[in-house]
Amino acid sequence: MGENEKILLEIIENNGVGSRFILGIDGLSRSGKTTLVKKLSHKMKEKKTSFHVFHIDDYIVEREKRYNTGNEEWYEYYNLQWDTDWLSRNFFGKLKSANHLILPVYDDESNTHSQQEVQLSNPSVLIVEGVFLQRKEWRSFYDYVVYLDCPRSKRFLRESEDTQKNITKFENRYWKAEEFYVNTEAPDKNADLVLKG
Repeated sequence: MGENEKILLEIIENNGVGSRFILGIDGLSRSGKTTLVKKLSHKMKEKKTSFHVFHIDDYIVEREKRYNTGNEEWYEYYNLQWDTDWLSRNFFGKLKSANHLILPVYDDESNTHSQQEVQLSNPSVLIVEGVFLQRKEWRSFYDYVVYLDCPRSKRFLRESEDTQKNITKFENRYWKAEEFYVNTEAPDKNADLVLKG
C-alpha cells in the first residue's frame, strides 16, 4: 500500500467511524486525484468500508453554457463549467443527511445529461474528487479536505500528445483559472492535508 493511501485510511478510520464522513480530494488537473481515489477505493473495499465516490466533472453543464458566452475563457471554466449554486443546494447540501440523491450526469459525446440515482448508507465515507473543490461556495461542506500539490510542468506532461498541442487553450482557459483559484482560495493553505501529487 502506498504512503498516501495509508495516510488517508488512517484519517478515515479516525474520523469516519459511526457517521457519514465527507472527504474532499482536491487538486488541479492531472495532479493524481483519480489515481489516488482508485487506490483508496480498492483498500476500502478490502476493509469492507461503506463508501461512495463522486467525480465533480460528472456534473458539468452543457457546452453552450460554458463556451462562447462572451466572457473570458478562464472565467467560463472557473465560474460556468458547473452550476455551483445548484450543486450547493442539491448535492453538497444533502450529502450529510440524504439517503437518496438524483444527479444530472453529463455525457460529453452527446452533450446531454442523464439522471443518476444514488442510494447512500449511514455510516459511510463519501468522497468528492475534482478541481476547485475548495471554492468558497463549497468549502464548508467537507469534514476533511486533501489537496494534491503537483507542479504544472509535471501535470502538463500527463496530458495526451494531442491535448498538449492545443497550448493556447491551456494558456487562456485552464491555467488562468487555476491561477485564479490558487490566488483566491489558497487551497494548499486551507486544506487539512497537502500531499505531493
